[in-house]
Amino acid sequence: MLAALQQGVKGGRWHSLIDKLYPVATLRAGFAAVKSNRGAAGVDHVSIERYASDLDANLARLSESLRSGTYRPRAIRRHYIPKPGSQEKRPLGIPTIQDRVVQTALRMVLEPIYERDFAAQSYGFRPGMGCKDALRRVDELLKGGYVHVVDADLKSYFDTIPKDRLLALVAGKVADGRILKLVESFLGQSVLEDTRAWVPERGTPQGAVISPLLSNIYLNPLDHLMAGRGFGMVRYADDFVVQCRDPQEAAEALSVVRDLTEKAGLTLRRADR
Repeated sequence: MLAALQQGVKGGRWHSLIDKLYPVATLRAGFAAVKSNRGAAGVDHVSIERYASDLDANLARLSESLRSGTYRPRAIRRHYIPKPGSQEKRPLGIPTIQDRVVQTALRMVLEPIYERDFAAQSYGFRPGMGCKDALRRVDELLKGGYVHVVDADLKSYFDTIPKDRLLALVAGKVADGRILKLVESFLGQSVLEDTRAWVPERGTPQGAVISPLLSNIYLNPLDHLMAGRGFGMVRYADDFVVQCRDPQEAAEALSVVRDLTEKAGLTLRRADR
């Protein structure tokens, strides 16, 4: 897989990935990441400590269910957390430990494939990048004379991504039907809040390990379109700025942002200059 990442694959699509996912070694690495991130139990009430108490047997069963195609994710437990700078609360989905292990392993398999093509101006949820890198780029553009700024963010981005379009983008690089079915199953997980359960029509759950990667996959075309038109955009997750040299360019950038986000089926919470 490392050689293929360096040289590329025929047709630009990966046809065999499930065998990279289900080995116990991959799942063990996934569990190590889940354990280091800690977090609460899901709907099955199985904590990290309890899952770890019989880890070898749990991973062996999980590996076999992924290999045989019988694995099915459980419902997501809905929990609300305070939203910084607001009196609102943000919905957070808590998958089971086992589902977090699978999603982490899946991210390990998929992330290097998509990282090769992610735009340079995308900084959120990417390995080796963070807020400080985005701020440094903003500062570089300001010092370079790009002082007219379009400031925008997307409304309820994670909850409103069109699932069919997102799956189509994933399928643009992944031809392994079992991997695509797995991604679709995570997008189709039911949400359990108190005694009420439902399946959201849109979005990828906030709190799911795979969601940040999927969110970047969906906005990657927007990143490249903006770069292709010569705009100095810096994006961190669903917040982004477009830095321009003059008011006319900023007005054009604002118009383009509104048009492209509407075509993507998304809603701007704020877009001004």
